[in-house]
Amino acid sequence: MVTKFFVFSFILASILFSILYILPNELTTSLTKLNLVTDSNIVLKPNITYPVTFAYLISASKGDTIKLKRALRAIYHPGNYYLIHMEKEAPDVEHEEVAEFVASEPVFELVGNVWIVGMPNMVSYRGPSMLSTTLHAMAMLLRRCKWDWFINLSASDYPLVTQDDLIQAFSSLPRDLNFIQHSSRLGWKLSKRAKPIIIDPALYSLNKSDIWWAIKRRDLPTAFKLYSGSAWTILSRSFVEYCILGYDNLPRTLLLYYTNFVSSPEGYFQTLVCNSEEYKNTTANHDLHYISWDTPPKQHPRILGLRDYRRMVLSNRPFARKFKQNSPVLNKIDRELLKRHRGQFSYGGWCSAGNVTGCSGLRIENSGVLRPGPGSRRLKTLLTRILSPSNVTKRQCIPLG
Repeated sequence: MVTKFFVFSFILASILFSILYILPNELTTSLTKLNLVTDSNIVLKPNITYPVTFAYLISASKGDTIKLKRALRAIYHPGNYYLIHMEKEAPDVEHEEVAEFVASEPVFELVGNVWIVGMPNMVSYRGPSMLSTTLHAMAMLLRRCKWDWFINLSASDYPLVTQDDLIQAFSSLPRDLNFIQHSSRLGWKLSKRAKPIIIDPALYSLNKSDIWWAIKRRDLPTAFKLYSGSAWTILSRSFVEYCILGYDNLPRTLLLYYTNFVSSPEGYFQTLVCNSEEYKNTTANHDLHYISWDTPPKQHPRILGLRDYRRMVLSNRPFARKFKQNSPVLNKIDRELLKRHRGQFSYGGWCSAGNVTGCSGLRIENSGVLRPGPGSRRLKTLLTRILSPSNVTKRQCIPLG
């Protein structure tokens, strides 16, 4: 029985590899159609005009269209790239709504830096299909454009700084730096996540269901050390290329292993970076997210509200999660941190005429202009603390126990 499960797991992993390495061409074709951009319309070259460039994956599930559109406007910048993955389970009307939103926004069409995954994946909660979706997005973004860091967000995330703030704060950082929260102290996760044998139906089925559990369990690995941490990361292009191209066998070996790991996005990148001789000293042990957990922590973080606003700002972090749709605290963040008016973009030099004017459209003459504000200073304070020499042992991948 155990042998059958391992054979089946190998088949699932093979399907996952096919998604990563075979389908990007087909998806790129679909993206081009949805983007509705011609070469004559592209007037900006973001990777040239701005000091650093970010590539975003924004993942959304059924019922997330309103949150997705709001989050995209809040984090949009012509110097970055944005890939939207609307889960396959979402009804056709929601996929069409997102496609229409992207196609109808003049700035998106003019710059040509917002795309939608044309063949989305089914995603199971706690299954490796979420990891598969992230790796797939990385492969697509590597092939399509030049950027410095990859950021994965969900539709329930929201920025606490403008993109001008983020670009300015990151412009002086080493380009090989990876923000990955990691720890080798897995505790209960060893028994509840590493030892079970599971199968994720979303890797091969069109019908959504929870992961399947085998009766038998497996031993802990001895060929590599397990690490765990936050599923939210900011990864360097160099490390992303290593994840996808895998010029040694470690990325593929760990991908096979994490096909049978519960909540694999919270362990794959941590274990890969910390077991790689080349990248283990490139980590900053932080996910740059403000997340509030109950005590003791539950499976999901607390929903953030107005009472959390002050702590979010004082944390100096550039992102926070999770938020309810149209929560009042989002209006406060828009007004006080992002200078974002209803239905417009966050404040930025690329579209602003004055200090308080909201961003409603692109000003070509402002291409390459940055107008960072207090958010940049807050973020720089956090980055200085994280990267200080006194924290070097906390940053690096040092096995504990």
